Amino acid sequence: MIRFGPAGIPLSCKGRTLKDGIEDVHNLGLTAIEIPMVRAGTVDRYPEEEEIGLCIAELKDGLVVEFIRDDVPICDPREPIEEDDVLVRMASGIADSYGSLIPIGKMAERLDVKISLHTPYYMDLGSSNELTERSLNNIRHCGIISNALGGDIVTTNLGLYKDVNDTAETDANIIDNVAAIMEWWNDNGITTRLGIEITGRQEAFGSLEQILSLCDEIDGVVPVINFPHHHSRTRGSLITSADFKDLLEKVEPYCNDGIHTLFSGVEYHDGNERRFTPIKKGDLKFEPLAETLIDLKCGATVISGSPLLEHDAMYMKVIHERVLTKRVAKVIRAKKKDEASAAEADAEEE
Repeated sequence: MIRFGPAGIPLSCKGRTLKDGIEDVHNLGLTAIEIPMVRAGTVDRYPEEEEIGLCIAELKDGLVVEFIRDDVPICDPREPIEEDDVLVRMASGIADSYGSLIPIGKMAERLDVKISLHTPYYMDLGSSNELTERSLNNIRHCGIISNALGGDIVTTNLGLYKDVNDTAETDANIIDNVAAIMEWWNDNGITTRLGIEITGRQEAFGSLEQILSLCDEIDGVVPVINFPHHHSRTRGSLITSADFKDLLEKVEPYCNDGIHTLFSGVEYHDGNERRFTPIKKGDLKFEPLAETLIDLKCGATVISGSPLLEHDAMYMKVIHERVLTKRVAKVIRAKKKDEASAAEADAEEE
């Protein structure tokens, strides 16, 4: 199955909550939504007297995703809160509380809308500083939220190089930090996949080769294809169906539960992405990708990162259906032609 959806709440959605966005995506005939965690900061506070003994799923005051006990973060939603624990509340307005995430996720499942999350875009897992710690926490918190929502994947970038001519230290730090995240992921029963996205600039970790190497190095990590980023990094390499096929066939073996992707138009220069554009602009076209997805018969989610969001998600869905209809019509015509030839041969024998 190929799913399409916007990177964020649809622009046409009257409400601005996640629940509103999921319902609107469904009403538009789309089947996926990516939640960009733009405001991923946290605020620490001590529990109120009436909150002691409750678990985070029962708290009503803000989206508390975990609490700190003896300097150890605890995200088990069933663990009772103690007096000296420090509650960690997300600043994001994604939901009113942790407990409200679960019914939202069940609603999305009922409406057949697959949820994914994207961490903040500025991440630094290539260092060992305060920003690195904050980046690691952002990934953990996205994993906790996605798990409660029944989300499919958390997508993240990993950071920039300080010196593009000396990458060894940054690469080593990235491997260590991602390995630590995956160890925490597994220890805490996070079932959501962790996806590493192809990035669109040369000074950022995230070429296709780097990400596949990281996936080989660390179990559980999967690649995420950002088509405009890859197109930019490789100076316009995605033109024909064969180009898309080559890329998808390299990634598919790592994605048993379907390939997660993002598509939009793009402006780029000298191997670097400048900005995303509507799909109809630029030299990155969706039709060859639609043909390739049909040829490969692979499950995939295609998120619209276009400024037009749901408009271009629906445009991609229409193009995909149009290409599929032409393929089916071609098969039917060929079948009828063969049947007619067989009938004519039988008539001649008689």
